[in-house]
Amino acid sequence: MAGFAKLVPSARGLLVFEAALRSGSFTAAAREFNVTQPSISRGIAQLEADLGVALFTRGPTGLSPTSEGRALYSAVRQGFDGIEEAIGTIKRNSAAKPVVTLSLSSSLATHWFVPRLTAFNTRFPDVDLRFELIAGVLRGPAENVDLATRILADDDTHYHRWAFSPEIIVPVCSPSYLSHHGRLNHDSDGEGHILLHLTDAKEQWLDAWGRVARRKTSRAKWLEFSDYAVVLQAAMNGEGVALGWLSNVSRALLQATLVPASDRQINTGRIHELIAPRSRPVRPIVCDIRAWMIAEMQAELKALHPLLQPGVL
Repeated sequence: MAGFAKLVPSARGLLVFEAALRSGSFTAAAREFNVTQPSISRGIAQLEADLGVALFTRGPTGLSPTSEGRALYSAVRQGFDGIEEAIGTIKRNSAAKPVVTLSLSSSLATHWFVPRLTAFNTRFPDVDLRFELIAGVLRGPAENVDLATRILADDDTHYHRWAFSPEIIVPVCSPSYLSHHGRLNHDSDGEGHILLHLTDAKEQWLDAWGRVARRKTSRAKWLEFSDYAVVLQAAMNGEGVALGWLSNVSRALLQATLVPASDRQINTGRIHELIAPRSRPVRPIVCDIRAWMIAEMQAELKALHPLLQPGVL
């Protein structure tokens, strides 16, 4: 390298030479470097003086490289190509992957998103995900995340909002449980059934269960969990009947790992939405992920039509 520096005092001379020969004129090279044509001419003359040979013949029709000029250009071009490739590789390898933070219920992550990770990674190979999970009823602010699922009040203006799924509740169980215990009658005392329940669920859950949930008269066995993902997993394992939120159990219903446990199907009229805080810009990659999630959910809801009662969806 020290010898090269002695042969060519200024590497800029090589840059100017390469541009002049490639573009075919000192004027074009001057435009590329945003300098005057005489400046390029002086740079080439200095390089020729350093090398002790002429690199161009100058005639009425323009520049023509000498044999020495062609030999030097070939070597310089090869070197520049190698440098360009190396720098490109360094930049690609050092560029930080975008990280997208999602605030989801643990059940949606477990039973809806995780089964789609292969598809997600194929669609977004250069995106890293960070999940902030909520085990119980989906609630709480979503300020320090890129995208979240929530059911918001109509007058909530803190977030950008996009419809994700209608809130539809379908009691579900495994096929084996249904075979052994039969369908659940929500107006009965529930004898012979096991009801899987979320510990912090309030009135809406009890309304969805019906009379069978009245503890004073119910003869069903109750199993309560603080994590709704576990409630659904227990249902898949054949341990009882769970209230299934369609956005969480859609895939399991299509794959028949869960089946409707009764005739009850409730559309609450509320909407699960994908939201993004207005306090931070929504990055293009977040918009792409939002669109992908909505498309995936809409395709699944369409496939569920034959399993649902008319007018529920």
